[in-house]
Amino acid sequence: MLLAIDVGNSNVTLGLYQGEELTASWRLATRTEWTADEVGVQLVTLLRLRGHDPGVVTAAVVASVVPSLNPAFAEGCRRYLEREPLMVGPGTRTGVRITYDNPKDVGADRIANALAAFRRHGGPAIVIDFGTAVIYDAIDAEGRYLGGAIAPGIQVSVDALVAHTARLPRVEALAPPEVIGRSTVTAIQSGLIWGVVGQVEGMVRRFSAELGGTPTVIATGGHAELVAGLTDAIDTVEPTLTLEGLRLIHLQNEPR
Repeated sequence: MLLAIDVGNSNVTLGLYQGEELTASWRLATRTEWTADEVGVQLVTLLRLRGHDPGVVTAAVVASVVPSLNPAFAEGCRRYLEREPLMVGPGTRTGVRITYDNPKDVGADRIANALAAFRRHGGPAIVIDFGTAVIYDAIDAEGRYLGGAIAPGIQVSVDALVAHTARLPRVEALAPPEVIGRSTVTAIQSGLIWGVVGQVEGMVRRFSAELGGTPTVIATGGHAELVAGLTDAIDTVEPTLTLEGLRLIHLQNEPR
């Protein structure tokens, strides 16, 4: 079985695959101080809690946007799963043609998302990943990764408001029933949530104009369900899109 691991700034998502089937998945809060032993213990514990002996893992693939954690995840897989993980990065075969000015600047998670989106939906496509940042990625009709846009995520915006204002409270990320807030809490929630909805609708419109055709818009990440429920600009929500992309990347890099 393949263990796919996506190390993000806020969360680590993991998926266990039997062939093409995702049999189990997990989401953990990212801790930048994790050691290899802590990572390994987490992996073993998660597997056993779902009824799997660690020995069922025959391969592992890791995409990370937190470079300081790469050694911990690589060594954790070696020590506790006895597998050499595929660390997705420059030089890894992905099957995605990248037209970014500097292809090495594109995060492994964005490449994985682009690959999975094109395989599932064809092109053109727009992937919106609602994580620490809201990341927009454009894939053309031939499956080429063109680039995208990066904006602050919902939780980052909340943290910034609290940190840089004297009286504004921390609020839950919920959409108020009306855009015009009738209290400080609902006014902040409106700005955060309906502001992101407006951003999504505007960015999808502009991306579509540059891509041409009618792109499929795919949302993923922690706040994808929340935002997708408030707009018609998003066609589908796929929470495990990145994990599926990692599975496809691993297939291309298996020893022949």
